[in-house]
Amino acid sequence: MKGYAMLTIGQTGWIEKERPVCGPLDAICRPIALAPCTSDVHTVWAGAIGERKNMILGHEAVGEIVEVGHLVRDFKVGDKVLVSAITPDWNSLEAQGGYAMHSGGMLSGWKFSNFKDGVFAEYFHVNDADGNLAPLPEGMDLGAAAMLSDMMPTGFHGAELAEIAFGDNVAVIGIGPVGLMSVAACAIRGAAQIYAVGSRPNCTALAREYGATEVINYRTGDIVSQIMEQTHGAGVDKVIVAGGDNQTFMQAMEIVKPGGIISNVNYLGQGDTVPIPRAAWGFGMGHKQLRGGLMPGGRRRSEYLARLITTGRIHPEKLISHTFNGLEGVEQALIMMKDKPQDLIKPLVIV
Repeated sequence: MKGYAMLTIGQTGWIEKERPVCGPLDAICRPIALAPCTSDVHTVWAGAIGERKNMILGHEAVGEIVEVGHLVRDFKVGDKVLVSAITPDWNSLEAQGGYAMHSGGMLSGWKFSNFKDGVFAEYFHVNDADGNLAPLPEGMDLGAAAMLSDMMPTGFHGAELAEIAFGDNVAVIGIGPVGLMSVAACAIRGAAQIYAVGSRPNCTALAREYGATEVINYRTGDIVSQIMEQTHGAGVDKVIVAGGDNQTFMQAMEIVKPGGIISNVNYLGQGDTVPIPRAAWGFGMGHKQLRGGLMPGGRRRSEYLARLITTGRIHPEKLISHTFNGLEGVEQALIMMKDKPQDLIKPLVIV
């Protein structure tokens, strides 16, 4: 089969590989729709997870099953499916302990384009098909379906980690696709003021549509000063970090109230340490919590989030700013994610 791969750090290209083998609990799918991710960019061009040789990229897909293992109960050849970017081993001890995303070791539920070939290929492998695939709802927009792989569940996990509650004032730092989904999740969970930190006009407009009450433009001034002014010096109850870099936690700690939560769902692709300001942290005693987590993945989560789409509560297809056709389109779409033109939110490839 053909696939688009990380050849080595800093290099990508098309390669030929053997079609993956289907185990008794697994499925082999062909892609219907694909989307590249900033994580792919960090993996290739920043070497964020270390060297990988000839590893097929991609972890966001909608698929059609072409083969199932003999122990798979709920899916058959020809089924169109939602594919979670995170595919845990559901019989693992970590899953039984409530942290399926770390099954087999820290972050090991993230298998596609990390420990095994990803989805940017003519065929891809899904472990534990009954636990990691979900039926594609009839009539669902393929852009919305593709966002159910990673962008929507990761953005929503930011709100879960932050324990967003009715009336909370929240800052969402970074309003790319994940941050925009965090804004929408905060609104659904009952947040009051939602401060969306970003600068691109299309992203800020969509943030307001998803429920942001204020936009904080980091290009026009320090975000700490702007938010503290907006809140009359009180700060916010919760912060979701969905963009920025290691230094962003300095700002997050400054603006969150004592007793508040900073939730991180941003993939930190570079650097060895994350600085925390001592005084803003209450000298270690400010009851300001910092949490970071890989989204859980799995079938149940996909099905529940899909309900929000099919009932019209949220429209993640609005994240799609560019569309390409054919498997070959993943190359151009990934380079677009790397270069980040001003009008980009998220590219989609219809295979």
